[in-house]
Amino acid sequence: MKKFILSATFLAFAGFSAVQASEVKELKNTAIIAVQDSAVKTPVKLEELPEPVTTALKSDAYKGWTATEAWSVKEGTKEYYLINVKKEAETGSVKIDKDGKPVQ
Repeated sequence: MKKFILSATFLAFAGFSAVQASEVKELKNTAIIAVQDSAVKTPVKLEELPEPVTTALKSDAYKGWTATEAWSVKEGTKEYYLINVKKEAETGSVKIDKDGKPVQ
């Protein structure tokens, strides 16, 4: 009797969990666009930095910091200068646009 009940339960469960396949009608063409971080960094000599950038580096905000390296960065529509700075043992980097304003 136990085998009969077990078999009936198994068949009932199998009946409830039947898979129904459906036909895929039509796939619409969809465009998949992948955007990649495409920042282009170009080395720039410190003496070739634009005047507003060098003026900003000489301001009180960066007092005591010395520029060591610079890059021109184009990131999509944004353009700015990435400048590595050093103050004694501390190092850091600053982003300044061509008008001498800090970039966030």
